[in-house]
Amino acid sequence: MDKITITRPDDWHLHLRDGDALKAVLPDTARRFARAIVMPNLRPPVTTTALAAEYRQRILDALQKPTVRPERVEGQHISTARQMQGERFSFEPLMTVYLTDNTTVAEIEKASTSGFVRAVKYYPAGATTNSDSGVTDLNKCNQVFEAMQALGMPLLMHGEVTDGDVDMFDRECVFIDRHLKPLLEKYPALKVVFEHITTKDAAEFVASAPSNVAATITPHHLLMNRNAMFSGGIRPHHYCLPILKREEHRIALVKAATSGSPKFFLGTDSAPHAKSAKEASCGCAGMYSSHAGIELYAEVFEAANGLDKLEAFASFYGADFYGLPRNKDQISLVKEAWTVPESIIFAGDVLVPLRAGQTVAWKMV
Repeated sequence: MDKITITRPDDWHLHLRDGDALKAVLPDTARRFARAIVMPNLRPPVTTTALAAEYRQRILDALQKPTVRPERVEGQHISTARQMQGERFSFEPLMTVYLTDNTTVAEIEKASTSGFVRAVKYYPAGATTNSDSGVTDLNKCNQVFEAMQALGMPLLMHGEVTDGDVDMFDRECVFIDRHLKPLLEKYPALKVVFEHITTKDAAEFVASAPSNVAATITPHHLLMNRNAMFSGGIRPHHYCLPILKREEHRIALVKAATSGSPKFFLGTDSAPHAKSAKEASCGCAGMYSSHAGIELYAEVFEAANGLDKLEAFASFYGADFYGLPRNKDQISLVKEAWTVPESIIFAGDVLVPLRAGQTVAWKMV
């Protein structure tokens, strides 16, 4: 098969940043996806409905005046020749509120009736980028969880523990036993999205859980195992959280994504960072994949002989879980290799995209 046409997909886990960084990366998502769940871990974080409304407006404003990427900067190829100037995108940001120890039931009720806040995001304090305001103890949020369960408001969980005595590669598995299972026993009807799962354990847990539990899976966790971080030396642009795992876990994730189960759907977790912040003594976690946000999934599904399952994974299951209508328009992908830029202009710096300088087998047309 050298061409596929699918319903326009959605990205159910995305980092857009803010300011000039937002303007630089937003067009990559808006070209491919009709909607995206936008993460609230700005600095300061988006902790209220009012802050979410302001952030949403900044995203909508950025759609009208995206950053223009010149073809070359100081002789270095940094983008495809296609210019963004004058382009207009049909894209809807779906907002989230950052859960803290001090989030109130009143705020959850306000978010639920806003019409634009679609979920509440849980970060364990210190788990990832800008997560220092995250929850220190889930029990501090019991009243909030009761309200969310009653309102049908999804809880998006960064599923890791942050205890220093837990091995980095075991943080997700420990989270399932220590926190997720007890939470769902206490609130059995709470809608939960186990975000960016990385292990066989997580895939099996979600598959066996009730229908109110689902998971997003990233392209990088489907394409790479932890060896990718150490191929020929330290590869900082392959460092993300949750961290890449063993090959057996990658295989399990591919099996889950291509299974046809409505419990698993697309969430890129595309996380742009400046090259200087990644290539540092204490580099940032995250991979930028929005420049090929659907094309990379097509590679995964083709390799697994599952291209017929891609549309549902990318375009149907997430919308169904969130209770939103499926998109009406379509996109097409052709089997045509293209080379990813070595770097992309990013807020006075550059960022290094996933697969920089290498090829992607599918291309959106």
